[in-house]
Amino acid sequence: MEKALSEDLFTKFSTLVYNECGINLHDGKKALLQARLNKRLRARNLFSYKAYYDHLTSSQGKEELLHFLDCISTNLTYFFRESQHFDFLADTVLPEIFQLKSPLNSQRVRFWSAGCSSGEEPYGLAISVLENVRDLHKRDFKILATDISTRVLNAACEGVYAESKMERVPPSCRAQYFSKEKGTNGEGVWQVAPALRRIVSFRRLNLKDPYPFQGPFQCIFCRNVMIYFDKKTQESLIQRMCQYLSPGGYFFVGHSESLTGLDHPLVYVRPAVYRKKP
Repeated sequence: MEKALSEDLFTKFSTLVYNECGINLHDGKKALLQARLNKRLRARNLFSYKAYYDHLTSSQGKEELLHFLDCISTNLTYFFRESQHFDFLADTVLPEIFQLKSPLNSQRVRFWSAGCSSGEEPYGLAISVLENVRDLHKRDFKILATDISTRVLNAACEGVYAESKMERVPPSCRAQYFSKEKGTNGEGVWQVAPALRRIVSFRRLNLKDPYPFQGPFQCIFCRNVMIYFDKKTQESLIQRMCQYLSPGGYFFVGHSESLTGLDHPLVYVRPAVYRKKP
């Protein structure tokens, strides 16, 4: 296997990634890209980056391209990440959607978790709604959870989490929304209960591709996703996603992200929370 990725091939791989999914691999990501490439070279029993690039861009490389994008995408997540969002959801957003007379109050309620990774975010959202909305059974409520990575989506669909992943889940919620099982290695794991599975649907989606749904969504959670895109792509994606957001609907980004300087139809509410004008 080659010891170093040449600048020419780094540029080619970076351009491929950008064109396929909009992720911006700047110069500081060269070491990361090389490490991820090495995994795929070993899996394909190839010994040069050029041979792998040639395969990716050939007519036979479509399936491997999915594996490559899986490797490139970063999937750090945990239950109730950025807890301020969940507090704001419970205290402000859910009462407005489910109790008050407002543009968001509807029998049909949809949330979208864009960049859902291994499922902790949408399952956490489902728990928050179930814990705070007493008459949810009277509403048509669903959460759409999407990600570009088939690997993490498979994990999300399985809904099985190690003990270490459950540290931020309150004991009462563990007991109600998960069941303790024995994992394949004999260690205890937590299996998502049917109550959560019924309201969360997972789909693979490249955010740059056409969206195969109509919406509208009262809430869109696109947290810690925009940081991987350049400004042009960020602006384009936000404008597209907001077409599927209800008037008055909420748009959540990560606390390390900001929409400042971007052209979009949203109004600032609080750090990392925006709203579409009613």
